[in-house]
Amino acid sequence: MLHNIIWDPSPEIFRIGGFALRYYSLAFMIAFVLSYLVMRYVFDREAKNVALLDRLLVYVVVGTIVGARLGHCLFYEWGYFRYHLAEIVLPFRWENGHFSWTGYQGLASHGGAMGILAAVALFARRYRVSLLWLLDRLSIVVPLAGAFVRIGNFFNAEIIGRPSTLPWAVIFVREDHQPRHPAQLYEAFCYMITFGLFIYLYKKNKLVQKPGAFFGLFLILVFGARFIIEFLKENQESFENGYLLNMGQLLSLPLIAAGIYFLRYYHDQHAKK
Repeated sequence: MLHNIIWDPSPEIFRIGGFALRYYSLAFMIAFVLSYLVMRYVFDREAKNVALLDRLLVYVVVGTIVGARLGHCLFYEWGYFRYHLAEIVLPFRWENGHFSWTGYQGLASHGGAMGILAAVALFARRYRVSLLWLLDRLSIVVPLAGAFVRIGNFFNAEIIGRPSTLPWAVIFVREDHQPRHPAQLYEAFCYMITFGLFIYLYKKNKLVQKPGAFFGLFLILVFGARFIIEFLKENQESFENGYLLNMGQLLSLPLIAAGIYFLRYYHDQHAKK
């Protein structure tokens, strides 16, 4: 019989002077490295110029970080950041007559998704690559990256779940002593299953000849899972407590709708032209 898991690891793997390597940062690095390796396999398989992939990586990394940061500041804490615009960019704030280091506390996955879309669109235009081809192929690896980011959230004891009596509930000691849903791991599991499904479909040449299908299925599965799992999470900001749906769910709905369009209608409409 399972018992509640007591979770209280240090978020830092090690520290040397003022530098500390955190599990969250390591998870981010692993996410990008594995995504790059899978995309290299895709480029090789389809005889694409691998040199373009190195440039695409830079665009995606910058788009992810900038988009995730802006998404958090605009969607979740705009009431604060509207009066402290510099702190959106700068990793410190002026308090009590001196600067205090804050780091970039606050990244939103929906903002990251929008940042990736913008970055890939710019890349496709500059290097004259099919935008939809890129989105379909990136849809294979983004769930893998998302899984590692959620594992990083688990090590940080953030984005926690609601109280639970289930035997696998986790007690996040840094938060409180209440057993809670390990919502971060629920999401990570869903994203890994999605990645496995996409790799299978890609290797079997399923959906590959239908532009937009992978991208549409990605939006439906990833943000559909996010929408459902949000019911098991604590709201990230207090203003969400009065809403029927929280911010994560509201932002997921248009992306799910876009996914249905790309999966069901986009290819058929363009095939008729």
